[in-house]
Amino acid sequence: MTVEVEKCDPPDDERLTEPAPRPVETRLDGRSVAVEEVAAAARRPGRRTFLLDEDAVLRMRDSVRLKDEVVAAGLPVYGVTSGFGDSARRQISARKVEALQANLIAGFRNGTGPAAAPDVVRATMITRANCLARGGSGIRPEVVALLLDCLNHDILPLIPEQGSVGASGDLVPLSYVGALLTGQGEVLHRGERRTAAAALAEAGLEPVSLASKEGLALVNGTSFMAGFAVLALGDAAELAFTADLCTALASQALDGNPLHFTAFVFDQKPHAGSVASARLVRRLLGREQEGAAVPNQAGHATGAMPRGAGFRTLERPIQDRYSIRCAPHVTGVLRDTLTWASEWTRVEINSSNDNPLFDTGAGVVVNGGNFYGGHIGQAMDALKTAVASVGDLLERQLQLAVDEKYNNGLTPNLIPRFADDDWEAGLHHGFKSLQLVASALTAEALKLTMPASSFSRSTEAHNQDKVSMGTIAARDARTVVETVRQVAAIHLLALCQAAELRGPDRLSPATAAALAAVRAVSPALDRDRGMEDDIQRVAGLIASGRLHREVEAAIG
Repeated sequence: MTVEVEKCDPPDDERLTEPAPRPVETRLDGRSVAVEEVAAAARRPGRRTFLLDEDAVLRMRDSVRLKDEVVAAGLPVYGVTSGFGDSARRQISARKVEALQANLIAGFRNGTGPAAAPDVVRATMITRANCLARGGSGIRPEVVALLLDCLNHDILPLIPEQGSVGASGDLVPLSYVGALLTGQGEVLHRGERRTAAAALAEAGLEPVSLASKEGLALVNGTSFMAGFAVLALGDAAELAFTADLCTALASQALDGNPLHFTAFVFDQKPHAGSVASARLVRRLLGREQEGAAVPNQAGHATGAMPRGAGFRTLERPIQDRYSIRCAPHVTGVLRDTLTWASEWTRVEINSSNDNPLFDTGAGVVVNGGNFYGGHIGQAMDALKTAVASVGDLLERQLQLAVDEKYNNGLTPNLIPRFADDDWEAGLHHGFKSLQLVASALTAEALKLTMPASSFSRSTEAHNQDKVSMGTIAARDARTVVETVRQVAAIHLLALCQAAELRGPDRLSPATAAALAAVRAVSPALDRDRGMEDDIQRVAGLIASGRLHREVEAAIG
């Protein structure tokens, strides 16, 4: 198998220039890890050390004792003394239970496609350890402690992205986690690809032999899809801020009507996300108070029609086009989607998404379907649709900015201003090709909004006859977010050009800070040039949160 490892270097502003601070110790208890906490730890390795909570260890030991009692009694237990899936009718003796787990891990290592990025793998490992720490899965705490030791040493299994239908959990991807713990397979360690055995030995860690149920406990869950989900949610939240920033900049650069964002309008249709977006746009415009004036933007009132006149043509339209005027209603949908999708994901990463489970209070083994990834699938299908819609919004705003018929006096394609007798006049096309690229990227994002959760497949001899496709939905959401981030970067570059053409007196402190942040990584377009590197640098500003921080600092 050949897999390509995606590089995941930190943005320039995140690279440490002084000794790293002592890692924060985080104890996983299976109940209280936050979505944002997982995402931050996955993106900034070495900032946290993960350990098992003491109460979690006690719960795990209790479930192991119950499991061992059931095995010793010779009772059939799914995946412990029976085969898996459609093979559940075939019971094995207690002396074969460990070999069964080893075969499970070996037999599911059939993934295809590129290897998941390191941040996805870290998020997967944190999530799987936390789910097992809940205590009902019959796995020894020593096995989960080794998983956390690997995470703390940044020993990451190479997990192919493709091959999961999202029930019974992420069997194929998570088998690579199980392989790591048994010293099998290949890993990424300190940025280098090597064997798991060599990486464990260098770190002073011993591989484990999986006891009964432990292989199944590792693979029979939703942690790979959840790894994509927690990262996509954080990145989408950053895009929501960026979209509102673009709307404020577009309103100023296109000489728009800032009263479209007045609180009165949104109080009459108070969807929380739209109210929040409109409030942020007002802050970015410097209009926290409804009567606050913005330089050269006092509104679009032109006075009453002269007495006796029957008709007149206004110098400017009374209201802006939908992509400006309705922007909070579009970005608001994303904000509200983030609210409930984050809550669903929080529940998922703090759950026993495994089968069977050991009810130590009642002293029984219970079979169920907690491995089903339906909530992640639905959340990510909704998230990718909301993010793609925001991408479409930004591309429509960009079209207004570059088209001289709609940009209210700016240059065609935002080219620099040249005198008619200047040699450069007529030679440049400014942002024409960048708008074309943004349109192509938007189409790619919109194409991926087909809900993956609608494509359930019957697999494994009709045992898995209804599956979630949650992993595919989560991977799609990751791709849509990354694609729309590129659209946002292009739009920001164009809006900064437009703002400078219009004049800096139109900007508020917040949008001026955004302009300064962009100009720190991308100079103004004074003649046609390739902008591919500029796009990536601005996309990095968005992804790292640096743009957000600098704008927020300007408005307090």
